[in-house]
Amino acid sequence: MAQTVADQLIAQLVDAGVHRIYGIVGDSLNPVVDAVRRTGGSAKGGIDWVHVRNEEAAAFAAGAEAQLTGKLAVCAGSCGPGNLHLINGLYDAHRSGAPVLAIASHIPTTQIGSSFFQETHPDRLFVECSHYRELISSAAQSPKVVNAAMRHALALGGVSVVTLPGDVAELPAEGSVPKLVLPGRPTVVPDPADVRALADAIDKAKTVAIFAGAGVEGAHDEVVAFADLVAAPVGHSLRGKQWIQYDNPFDVGMTGLLGYGAAHAGIHDADLVLLLGTDFPYEQFLPDGDKVVIAQVDTDPAHLGRRASVTHPVHGDVIATLAALTALVTKKADRSFLERTLAKHEKVLSSVVGTYTDVDHGRPIHPEFAAATLDDLVADDAIVTADTGMGNVWQARYLTPNGRRRLIGSYLHGSMANAVPQAIGAQSAYPDRQVVTISGDGGLAMLLGELITIAAQKLPVKVVVFNNSTLGLVKLEMFVDGYPDFAVDVPAVDYAAVAAALGFFAVRVEDPGLLRSALTDAFVHDGPALVDIVTDPLALSLPPNVTAKQVKGFALALSKTVLNGGVGEAVQMARSNIRHLPGL
Repeated sequence: MAQTVADQLIAQLVDAGVHRIYGIVGDSLNPVVDAVRRTGGSAKGGIDWVHVRNEEAAAFAAGAEAQLTGKLAVCAGSCGPGNLHLINGLYDAHRSGAPVLAIASHIPTTQIGSSFFQETHPDRLFVECSHYRELISSAAQSPKVVNAAMRHALALGGVSVVTLPGDVAELPAEGSVPKLVLPGRPTVVPDPADVRALADAIDKAKTVAIFAGAGVEGAHDEVVAFADLVAAPVGHSLRGKQWIQYDNPFDVGMTGLLGYGAAHAGIHDADLVLLLGTDFPYEQFLPDGDKVVIAQVDTDPAHLGRRASVTHPVHGDVIATLAALTALVTKKADRSFLERTLAKHEKVLSSVVGTYTDVDHGRPIHPEFAAATLDDLVADDAIVTADTGMGNVWQARYLTPNGRRRLIGSYLHGSMANAVPQAIGAQSAYPDRQVVTISGDGGLAMLLGELITIAAQKLPVKVVVFNNSTLGLVKLEMFVDGYPDFAVDVPAVDYAAVAAALGFFAVRVEDPGLLRSALTDAFVHDGPALVDIVTDPLALSLPPNVTAKQVKGFALALSKTVLNGGVGEAVQMARSNIRHLPGL
């Protein structure tokens, strides 16, 4: 059989090291799917087709695979509604810098522009969530466009979209295939004048604090050594947690709505704050640049000064910049600020974050106890995905990084329903590693069909459901803004029964005394498993630094709940959350 455009495309993906495509088959995409079939699968040096139940999950799965491996991952959708479903997961992948190629098949070329059945324009639709998107309109054009798409995704870190009409995919292949050429990642060396100015400012400052983001990946030891040199407490963002928190005697936790510990105090009380590799978007949690000297180091110059008023912007790699600074900065002898902040961090951890972790009785189960138990039991090299919302809170506060565990979430896009499809991508890429989800019942319900994908693919994913029958973080948002909660609660669902019907090892846990054994049994099971933990819907996570305005909003909402006849719920909520408030 003569090679078609679809065959040529798949051969280019194989040469690029792609092992699988996530998607749903159908009409205009069928030539591509058949080309995948004829490769014989990854076991024969070809490509596997991972049949998901919603193309949104395909994009999330590809994004997770790409984030974890650093290699190109691929998803696909048929024309119109099929590839339109990809967009949410592609936004997440693009914002996460994950190299993903999306194949968006299209209606017949002769019908484009005629308002044909299922007609959309993918090369326009995906503009905001991709570096590159192009319509292939001829066989001769295809190899160059596919090559360019892969290069953009890998070199820039993000999404490329190739729009391929079904009739073009069936044409005989033409033209030579360009070699996929990618240089190594260069080191961005900072300007010596910028480094000298920052070194002088650090020497001048009495106290220094560090706030680290995802850009410190690979620079753990250098950051810790520099923190020791300048006696700086080290706070981190959620995306920076897995790269800097472990083996760090200067760690003071995380700031932001999901945060914990003394990070907020550390970066607000210092004379100079050094932002390392972070584009942390929540300005209200960052210090005022008019009151505190802020320095920022980033490989992307567009990030410098975007979130806060920065006095010392430095365009450079974290490692290269810290090496240059270390040669110029004088070691700080006064470590009292560091010691005070570390002491505060320890106090906060023992009195706030750890409040519920020792609760092993009473129903419903407190989610923080469940999260702490989960942290005890997951493997040292586990990949843990978390749904946006309270799942992110428990992952951020209780999953302990160690340099080998990986934490994945929709950290920059903030989409619901990401945990299970991201686990599909993670487990597909790493079949021998433990992959665990922290799924909210709201997120799980949204893409519930992906449990079928896990079962059908025989992926040993461990789905841990924090089932409180409510949208917990939305409930908190309503209360702190002064609104009584409304339309956030849902009927109780036995997700263990649903999973068992699909062939999962499944158990529903309502007694905290049985939680550890249930998780242990699920983790040793050779295949898909789901643990449905019935958790307290009134146990809300308050921000690490509760403002007067937030307390006022919480109190106002509680009073409205009482006035509307919900006094029982108000009393229960107060009992569930009162120990979160500092000083109580």
